[in-house]
Amino acid sequence: METHRQPIRVLIVDDHSVVRSGLSAFLTVLDDLVCVGEAATGAEAIHLCERARPDVVLMDLMMPGLDGAATTKAIRQRWPDVQVIALTSFKEEALVQNALQSGAIGYLLKNVSADELAGAIRSAYAGRPTLAPEAAQALIHATIHRPAPANELTEREHEILSLMAEGLSNPEIATRLFVSRSTVKFHVSNILSKLEAGSRTEAVAMAIQRGLV
Repeated sequence: METHRQPIRVLIVDDHSVVRSGLSAFLTVLDDLVCVGEAATGAEAIHLCERARPDVVLMDLMMPGLDGAATTKAIRQRWPDVQVIALTSFKEEALVQNALQSGAIGYLLKNVSADELAGAIRSAYAGRPTLAPEAAQALIHATIHRPAPANELTEREHEILSLMAEGLSNPEIATRLFVSRSTVKFHVSNILSKLEAGSRTEAVAMAIQRGLV
């Protein structure tokens, strides 16, 4: 005699009530999936995980207060058996990477079909990842175009990058370092290439963001 398996317990996290209602209604028509709670904030999601103990969480990423990635990380740290699927309208590389690094097993866009979403929930419960094609493409692009790590900049390039961040021009940097302008121009060109920056301004912004200066 076949043993009856309990439905997969799903928690819905989204700050839009219409989205929560739609997802909840979708889950009610599937025999093997059941909604065990709805949360409008990250803090509420963590509280409901404690109380409802879901198997899978459908997690919106863009929420006020504690965002989806931070909430995912908190949930995964406290309940490592709970799987999280990021369900969002955004496909930017940084969001995809942040969600997956925070512990999400899947990344889907909100235009996903009902069958695809149900399949992703079942896959997550079984420990198998599911990525929207757009998310997979973003990861591939990020891998191919990964910026050079800070240690690939030479000591002189770090020095020049710091002076660029101070707002010095090439001639001013040449005077400060007692080198020729052509030498500075050569190093600046290398810095832009290694950081994959399109301009000095972009290079400085990236350097500040990554803590290089």
